[in-house]
Amino acid sequence: MAGSKMSLLLAVVLVLSEMLTGASQAGLEMDPYKVLGVTRSASQAEIKKVYKRLAKEWHPDKNRNPGAEDMFIKITKSYEILSNEDKRANYDRYGQTDDTQAYGSGRYGHRHDSFYFDESFFNFPFNSKTHRDFADSKFTLHFNQYINDVVPDSYKRPYLIKITSDWCFSCIHIEPVWKEVVQEMETLGVGIGVVDVGYERRLANHLGAHRTPSILGVINGKVTFFHYAVAKEHLRQFVEDLLPQRLVERVTDKNDLQFLNSWHEINKPHVLLFDQVPVVPLLYKLTAFAYKDYMQFGYVDQGLSETANLQKQFNINTYAPTMLVFKENIDKPADIIQAKGMKKQIIDEFMANNKFLLAPRLVNQKLFDELCPVKQFHRRRKYCVLLITRDEETFSFGNQEFLSFASTNTKEVVRFAYVYQRLQQPLCDILTQNKDSGQSPPQVVILERRNAAGKVLFKPVTAWNGSEEDKQCLLDELERLHKDPSILIHDAMLPELNNEFASMFVIRWIYASYDYLSEVIDDILHNNWREMMPLLSLIFSALFILFGTVVIQAFSDSSEDKQTKPKTRDGTKLFVSTVNFRLPKKNFVEVTELTDITYMSNLVKLRPGHMNIVLVLTDASKNILLSKFAKEVYSFTGSLTLHFSFLNIDKHSEWMNTMLEYAQDAMQIDADEDDGGNHKIDYTGYVLALNGHKKYLCLFKPVYTGEDHEGKSSEDEGGATGRLSISTLQIHHKLDRLGLWMERLMEGTLPRYYIPAWPGLDKITPCK
Repeated sequence: MAGSKMSLLLAVVLVLSEMLTGASQAGLEMDPYKVLGVTRSASQAEIKKVYKRLAKEWHPDKNRNPGAEDMFIKITKSYEILSNEDKRANYDRYGQTDDTQAYGSGRYGHRHDSFYFDESFFNFPFNSKTHRDFADSKFTLHFNQYINDVVPDSYKRPYLIKITSDWCFSCIHIEPVWKEVVQEMETLGVGIGVVDVGYERRLANHLGAHRTPSILGVINGKVTFFHYAVAKEHLRQFVEDLLPQRLVERVTDKNDLQFLNSWHEINKPHVLLFDQVPVVPLLYKLTAFAYKDYMQFGYVDQGLSETANLQKQFNINTYAPTMLVFKENIDKPADIIQAKGMKKQIIDEFMANNKFLLAPRLVNQKLFDELCPVKQFHRRRKYCVLLITRDEETFSFGNQEFLSFASTNTKEVVRFAYVYQRLQQPLCDILTQNKDSGQSPPQVVILERRNAAGKVLFKPVTAWNGSEEDKQCLLDELERLHKDPSILIHDAMLPELNNEFASMFVIRWIYASYDYLSEVIDDILHNNWREMMPLLSLIFSALFILFGTVVIQAFSDSSEDKQTKPKTRDGTKLFVSTVNFRLPKKNFVEVTELTDITYMSNLVKLRPGHMNIVLVLTDASKNILLSKFAKEVYSFTGSLTLHFSFLNIDKHSEWMNTMLEYAQDAMQIDADEDDGGNHKIDYTGYVLALNGHKKYLCLFKPVYTGEDHEGKSSEDEGGATGRLSISTLQIHHKLDRLGLWMERLMEGTLPRYYIPAWPGLDKITPCK
């Protein structure tokens, strides 16, 4: 019995030893040289060439083999090892990499006598909420953070975002490359983000990421997916491809003058980077994207013979990158930096100090806000010296002298600018106090902005022609302003500036369309159908709607020809407007008289949401007004909530007076026109909209327009026709604007007059 127990214990120990040995040697089974099919003496160029071929062949998106994904991971991992000299040397010497340490290493295990215990054997290498990688948690994105921070910031720098999840096997394999790329891109100014699908499913769906791992870029609010093998070179190229293609212009001895002289046209300083590398550095491209609204960027390759004159002209040191900023003077740079390995912080500070010309032209409101900010504190006052001039050649001397004055009187609290009267006429009229809106002679104005709404304090200084007297006068005023800011005696509200570059919208639209089409073609080539589904759905929906509209129009044309225009009871044709309302179901308008018999059902006990439209008339005007009333309200008879009635004012004038006592505001004009109350108000043609449930009324007062005096005739009930008299014509036109009033009634924009209780119609004594 004891022997059998001993045999069983020995068997268990052997099995455990075998398991531990297999687990520890699992990482050694893959030979990167065999996976890539290269010899141990292969060069980096050979390894890279083979890797590109194999990665393209075994990419899971293109290879449908079930084992393609595992093989692709092995290829990527092998290239990772062999492309890094330290990892390759470690593997050649010990047969291991950083991920497969030897048993004797104290980094991943402990030795207890002769038994080795590997802690990683019981540790799953997945992310979890409590053991998430600290580097990833630093860049974790949430939906609101993405919408409020990342999207607006993507107009200044691109973002690289990784989509991952806790139980993602493939995410583990790309982690080393991702960390290395993040470390490099973050120092260059690229925004980094990590989205965990398990906790931010809403954001992942918003981005269109439906699988993990995924890597995408965001720039100008637009999302672009990364489709290639996860390698450092590919991700770097992906970030570079996100940027617009026309950010940096290549400058040589042939086009340098054209490039620098464009400062006047585009109203921006120009930046030139001199470097010996043939391609534009990524850091410089990112800087150009961040400051594209303020500066124009050019690149000079010092290795080309076509740039020798430029290097000689500006005395460029060939041993370190040099950056020059040119403003109005293209012969001498306004600022310069030169250093090996320029850092982003240094470049940003350099750009921020040179964002504007010495005396830029005010071309839009954004530039005005930044150049002349609103006063916040007493010590942060900013004064703007503004030259109001013209763009004709005869004023070029004065403009040039103003620029010369600005360059020799640079102060922190004073900014110089100029504006063309022809392009910013409303602004110039206020500052020059010109009332005839004509172009006045050039003039210099000093102003200080007091709030964002446009309030400024200003003072016209002098007419300007560039003479020495003008310069001295302006200099004296600036010295007085420094001692006493109260010399700005005028105040005004400035209008928003016109955007002088608005005409360039068409060009920007063409460029945006080109970029969008390029993205669509790229998605199609990579068979990313799931991400293309929204676009395809939109296209097919538009085609379906277009086709359906043509078919419906074809069938409806024939039926519309057969329809006749509706007529009223007297035979008059009506022109029906069915916009925003149901089509009338009848070719006549049913109008009932409001009497003591119909009063309860048509008003007092009217169902909620229903209204009764009541026309007020007399016996003499009954036929004319009913005919006109039917024409005006016919297009509204399709509504099931409207009822139509008429009230004889000859019988119920006291009821009418009682109702209109609650509409005193509407009747105020009539009361003013009443000579001491001796003249009786004529209610003929009034229309009341009565809501029986909510107890309120809306009032239409007739207005005689006097239109269409000729060719108008009406038929009375006996069928006799005749030319309308002047009084009859006036009665006929009392309801001319009733249709417009009905539209406002349906929109709910008419004033309402509330009634405490409906007066009884049967208790009112009829007028005699």
